[in-house]
Formats: sequence, structure tokens, C-alpha cells
Amino acid sequence: MIEVKNLYKSFDDIEVLKGISTVFEDGKTNLIIGQSGSGKTVLMKNLVGLFSPTSGEILYDGRDFVRLSKKEKVHMRREMGMIFQSAALFDSMTVLENVMFPLDMFSSMTLRERTKRAMDCLDRVNLVGAEEKYPGEISGGMQKRVAIARAIALNPKYLFCDEPNSGLDPKTSLVIDELLHSITHEFNMTTIINTHDMNSVMGIGENIIFIYEGQKEWQGVSSQIMSSTNKRLTDFIFASDLLKEMREAVTGIHQS
Repeated sequence: MIEVKNLYKSFDDIEVLKGISTVFEDGKTNLIIGQSGSGKTVLMKNLVGLFSPTSGEILYDGRDFVRLSKKEKVHMRREMGMIFQSAALFDSMTVLENVMFPLDMFSSMTLRERTKRAMDCLDRVNLVGAEEKYPGEISGGMQKRVAIARAIALNPKYLFCDEPNSGLDPKTSLVIDELLHSITHEFNMTTIINTHDMNSVMGIGENIIFIYEGQKEWQGVSSQIMSSTNKRLTDFIFASDLLKEMREAVTGIHQS
């Protein structure tokens, strides 16, 4: 579990995060949503230590990440897996070498053990047979699956995903969502996903935090969104006419 307490972050005289308090739960897909510029990316960067908060606490199972020493933070980052918006694979490395990279860097396994672990991770994301290919030789969806395999190679307790469906078609996005959701439950990870994808919100949103102008505006689960009376949330979620019609249909059924 990751608990955020009264988190503030300013850049010079601009306050971006304004006293956010929330909990990201174990074994669930925790989604951070909000308009561009709302502060959700800054929040995630504070969570992983790329930014240091102006004030507040970030507790990883009771450990205050903000106040750890540099050495302690480096050690704790080994418990974190990261999936970046662009997949961020090394073009000069094969798929297998990309997945093995964190194992080469941070594990004491033998080469044989590292190779087996990497192949097990590729098997988990249904990419056995692609291990000798290079990133430029596979599709965008396959690249994201390689990134997921790499992120789970060290058996992380915490998984952070920055716009994992960016640039993917709707069908491939659903595959990535289901993969992240199933892996989260399988390994009981605390998964945090920064997303604009409303299909992800409605499909795998087990704990959703809506950020508005640097503050936590709403928190709940996907099934509560349709009946929410928070205007800022509904304006954001139901920006399209089609989604508005879906919401009106659902709320109409519940009222009748």
C-alpha cells in the first residue's frame, strides 16, 4: 500500500500539488486521471522520487520515502517497476536483452537464471518466439508488452505505468489493460496507472483518483462514475456526446 499525506509540490512560486492525501491499494489497479496540467504526472514523479515534494509524506507500507537516505531510496527503487509512455526500450538490444537489463543491473542471479527469468516474463506476456527480435521489428503493442515483461522481471511490489496505452489502437489497448489488471492481481502488486484512456477507467478502474488543478477532487471505483454528482468529474469523463448518452441511459435505468 502507498499512502500519500498532505502532499504539496511547488516549482518556484507556482504550486502544482495542493495538499493531496490518498491511498493506493495493494492488489488493485489504481488509476490517476485528470486534464492535462492538472498535476497527475507531477504526482507520479513525486511517488517514484523523480521530484521531491515541497512538503508531505509518501508512505510505502509505512516507510516514508521522502525522508529516506539516498542509499535507502536506491534500494527501495528495486521494489518498483516502471512502464513508460513510449515503452523506452533499447533499440540496440534484442527483446530478451531488454527484459534481462534490470536483472543484469540489480540481481545476483547467474546468466542462466537471468535468462530463464526473462523468458518466464516474456511467456507471461505471450511473447515467446519474439526474444531474438529488435524493438524496431515488432509492433507498438508488442513493444508495450516487452516493457511490461521488463517491469516485472525483478518481482516488484509497486508498478507504475505512465499512459501505457498511448499510441495504441483500441483493441491493443484492451489487451494491455487486461494484462496489467491480471498481473496486478496475480502478484498482489500496488499498480498505479496515469491515463487519459476512458476505456481503461471504466474497464479496470478499481481505485480511481481524479486530480483537478492540483487537488484530489474525487476518489472511487469505476461503477460509481456513472452516478456521480461531482460536476468536474462528469464534465471530464463525459466530454463526448456518446459518453453523455451512455450515462443518461444508465442513470435513467436506475431511476425507473
